[in-house]
Amino acid sequence: MEMTRVRPAGAESARTDAFDNSVASGRLRRAPENFLSREEITQVSQGRRDFLRSSFLAAGAALAGAAASAPQALAQNAGDDAILTPQPWATTLGQPVASNPYGQPSRFERALARRQSPGLTQTTAASVSFCPLQGLFGIITPSGLHFERHHQGWYDVDPAKHRFMVNGARPEFVKTPKVYTLDDLMRLPPVSRMHFIECGANTGMEWGNVAVPTVQYTHGMLSCSEFTGVPLRTLLEDCGADLSKARFVLAEGGDGSAMTRTIPIEPVLSGEVLVAYGQNGEMLRPENGYPLRLVVPGVQGVSWVKWLRRIEVGDRPYATKDEAVHYIDLMPDGQHRQYTSIQECKSVITTPSGGQTLLDKGYHTISGLAWSGRGKVKRVDVSMDGGLTWVEATLQTPVLSKCLTRFTAPWVWDGRPAILQSRATDETGFVQPTYGQLRAARGTRSIYHNNAIQSWKVTESGEVSNVQIL
Repeated sequence: MEMTRVRPAGAESARTDAFDNSVASGRLRRAPENFLSREEITQVSQGRRDFLRSSFLAAGAALAGAAASAPQALAQNAGDDAILTPQPWATTLGQPVASNPYGQPSRFERALARRQSPGLTQTTAASVSFCPLQGLFGIITPSGLHFERHHQGWYDVDPAKHRFMVNGARPEFVKTPKVYTLDDLMRLPPVSRMHFIECGANTGMEWGNVAVPTVQYTHGMLSCSEFTGVPLRTLLEDCGADLSKARFVLAEGGDGSAMTRTIPIEPVLSGEVLVAYGQNGEMLRPENGYPLRLVVPGVQGVSWVKWLRRIEVGDRPYATKDEAVHYIDLMPDGQHRQYTSIQECKSVITTPSGGQTLLDKGYHTISGLAWSGRGKVKRVDVSMDGGLTWVEATLQTPVLSKCLTRFTAPWVWDGRPAILQSRATDETGFVQPTYGQLRAARGTRSIYHNNAIQSWKVTESGEVSNVQIL
């Protein structure tokens, strides 16, 4: 484990957008996959994490030799045989049309996959799988790589048997309680919106110190999709809900974990909250709550109740088991803070990031993701020296409210050690905190809502690792 201290950032930010054609483009080696054995995962489960970095570097050593030898081999030959010699795919017939009725990724990309938590939970049915952020482009997460968090495993529910009910805590809250089939909901005018979803425990293992090596494990309980469904407000109005008296709604899932969450009425009234059946242009995946889930933009993922079966309208928080003793913040004085559901402004560099290796000096593009549960990302600054100086990154379009935003920044690596960071600012003016600032307010014993600045250390050999800077 490694923790580095630097003085607080004080330099003015500069803006650099131009690509410097006078420098060579650097190459990057991907982070190795499956670097933990079953025995090592058991050790992580028991609290031992000191061996993680050495195991990770050993897993990457096999990739280093082949990648490092490539430029030398090219220099010794008159040309590149891969382009001079006709390849099989240029001289033979390809696979028939629709030979895969549902398209699959290339076999050369199979290493890019969700990975289960190494030791975060003890039961596979109530566990997490992490999204491989380091290998994604843009802002939309492929449905098959969307992170998972289950409390009693996942189900592939028969949509013909699924029902959704709206009722009131007292008769005066909802005039006409109703039960809807999926067909009933899909007959109503749909809306589609792109939003991020982040588990409240994302980056939770990093509260005390460096715990895991790659961005997939530090920040991989994060995804972003286009969701399609019906605004919850539309359904409440259809049932005659008295929205002047309502203060909260209770969302209840249909799975065996009895997942229930209190949702304030304000985002419901704004029309943001959706009863969704669609994701990225198709029906929800079973792991993501098929056939029906709640979408609550900007709020921690546990409130996006899957297999949604009921909404109850009330006038007070419900204090369910998963909001009274779970998904709460442990404060430095030992007290628990409840109902802090909004995911505050946050960002992370996804490349270069932990486990990757810079193979050449020269030009690299730093790329990452930023998001805020309070609206749009306004600005992202990037530092290459651990927060001593900052440059303003370019925000790639679209920049949407409560949605992932892709940022990029040019960087010419001179071969010297570096520490890469990103710092996001949202449209409310909130600035992503350092670990020192966050721990001053929240301590080190929490689990949820860690939005501190992430640091990646680049060594002279080009290896990138997870470090923390106060």
